Amino acid sequence: MSLTKNPNVLKWVSEMEALTKPDKVVWIDGSEEQLNALRKEAISTGEMIELNQEKLPGCLYHRTKPNDVARVEDRTFICTRRKEDAGPTNNWKDPQEMYAMLTPMYDGVMKGRTMYVIPYSMGPIGSPLAKVGVEVTDSIYVVLNMAIMTRMGVQAFENLGDESNDFVRGLHSKADVDPEKRYIVQFPEDNTIWSINSAYGGNVLLGKKCFALRIASFQGKNEGWMAEHMLILGVKKPDGEVKYITAAFPSACGKTNLAMLIPPEGYKKDGYEVFTVGDDIAWMKPGKDGRLYAINPENGFFGVAPGTNEKSNYNALATTKRNAIFTNVAIDNSDNTVWWEKLTKNPPVDATEWKGAKVNGVEYTAEIDEKTGKNKTLAHPNSRFTAPAENCPCISPEFNNPEGVPISAIIFGGRRASTTPLVYQSFDWVHGTYMGSAVSSETTAAATGAVGVLRHDPMAMKPFIGYNVGDYWAHWLEMGEKLGDKAPKIFNVNWFKQDENGNFMWPGFGDNMRVLDWIIKRCEGTVDAVETPIGYLPKAEDINLKGIEDEVTPEVLDKLLAVDTDLWKKEIAEMRRYYTEDISAKGGRVPEALMNELDKIEKKLG
Repeated sequence: MSLTKNPNVLKWVSEMEALTKPDKVVWIDGSEEQLNALRKEAISTGEMIELNQEKLPGCLYHRTKPNDVARVEDRTFICTRRKEDAGPTNNWKDPQEMYAMLTPMYDGVMKGRTMYVIPYSMGPIGSPLAKVGVEVTDSIYVVLNMAIMTRMGVQAFENLGDESNDFVRGLHSKADVDPEKRYIVQFPEDNTIWSINSAYGGNVLLGKKCFALRIASFQGKNEGWMAEHMLILGVKKPDGEVKYITAAFPSACGKTNLAMLIPPEGYKKDGYEVFTVGDDIAWMKPGKDGRLYAINPENGFFGVAPGTNEKSNYNALATTKRNAIFTNVAIDNSDNTVWWEKLTKNPPVDATEWKGAKVNGVEYTAEIDEKTGKNKTLAHPNSRFTAPAENCPCISPEFNNPEGVPISAIIFGGRRASTTPLVYQSFDWVHGTYMGSAVSSETTAAATGAVGVLRHDPMAMKPFIGYNVGDYWAHWLEMGEKLGDKAPKIFNVNWFKQDENGNFMWPGFGDNMRVLDWIIKRCEGTVDAVETPIGYLPKAEDINLKGIEDEVTPEVLDKLLAVDTDLWKKEIAEMRRYYTEDISAKGGRVPEALMNELDKIEKKLG
């Protein structure tokens, strides 16, 4: 039985049923009764394992095949009618060719299986910023994860109504989980996503990166809003006022840690609090008062488990304690709970590693990776937890506000050993857009042979821009014009500057609050700044170092805030090369305004 009278939905679902030929079709209404039945079924078939219900109430365990453990960028496509509309950062194929190639793969793929029809809302029900999707899938794992990650079930159709055709169509089948036939395909002009031969979250929870960024970024360009790979946090000041900030970082730059930041003791005593609105994605739209408002389109966190512990991110760990799903972590057999690297100092004595092989800790000999010569791990390095946002101890009271929260500042950051100072502010929105386009991180020894090679990741969105990257930058510039003097201020941060011995100079984690403090004061106009060729930098005395004076001495702070002219000349030369060789020469339309920014900075550097 269907949950809607909407003819557009019914027609599309019946077409997908005719194509995939499932034994039966189940519409997901979102009720606890139906979800419980599905949990029991998944446990009985072994698709899921029930964990210790006293220690981890409502929590389940899942493992994917070893060939299916991460997003697959080389198998991810943007299919637009014109190749240039996909641009140089995306894999492109003509939509008709792609449909023709994939359709036979879906033909009868669900025979002997159930097709689940999942209506879901990205964003709070009733929000003018929310959007509706319908995903059909043959995976209970997908249903149970979408129940955590989205507002799922019959309520989603409230936002769509009985006539609208504005919903994103998601077709997923795990098929045979064959990596040679794995495709994650976005058709932005058709509001459609097709995913096949994967059962890993990032490839199959189609509301996540596929819809919330790739499709939504394209929708945002056409409809005058922004879909960004950004956390959203609120800083509550002692006077009770809350300032909201969004921030974009490439992976391994502390994004989730910043989203769930716990302020240092001194700030806590003064009455500061930090609230999490979102840890990964922000949809932003001008509000009635002309300011930029953001919602988190998601309803849960899909976090990387390894490295998450009480010290590194207390709030994230607390979020996983009930009604969460763990994927590809290890099982501690002593009490049927979960474990991953850096959760505790010592691995459990008796554990089942993520691929399912039992290892006895007493005699435990780690498998050696032939390529690296290092121990393989108990949990997969990209193992995950899916956890409800409502579990988060610092979740924002505004989390479900349909209007969103007003954004005062946008932050970009990367992992840079030398060039980039701790924090600086853009001269204006156009310069801030340039700063976003220049987001990059240096490779570490672990990642590649060459250390310090720049990996460009504009706005931390490189894998997720659903259209031509140059047009995406142009859309940023258009949004700035639309917002005018009500636009958020734009900043760049770098927590990873190193001294001559390769040690990080800034303590990071909760102490990043000190930088947020300066950023908020700049937004309010209560502190001055030093104008440099690259932007406005803090005066040393305006960064609050109370409690870390031994670690961050005046000499260290000078180094953290230094602008090395020679290094910046190299930076500008590299950005010129990037714009021309990596973008323009490959069909990316770099806006003239951004080329002009390069000229301006170069001139100021002398």
